[in-house]
Amino acid sequence: MNGLVSESLAELLGLLVSALLAGVLTVVGVLTESAGLSNLLAGQSVFGLWELWMGAVLLYAGLYMLGYKRVWLGLHRSLA
Repeated sequence: MNGLVSESLAELLGLLVSALLAGVLTVVGVLTESAGLSNLLAGQSVFGLWELWMGAVLLYAGLYMLGYKRVWLGLHRSLA
């Protein structure tokens, strides 16, 4: 019984860390996308495109890879 509780707490702690990291990556991705659009409008096309690409990668990692695949599906497994 005690092992089951410690495994559940460890899994929930891992999900919490993943959720926090997903949130940080998503916020940084949105800010990077915004800076990329600003640089594109200011005429710095190479740097703006690079920032747009990096923002898209951060959003993909934050929202899909961590947010959906790890946290959302992990919560469903934990609650089922």
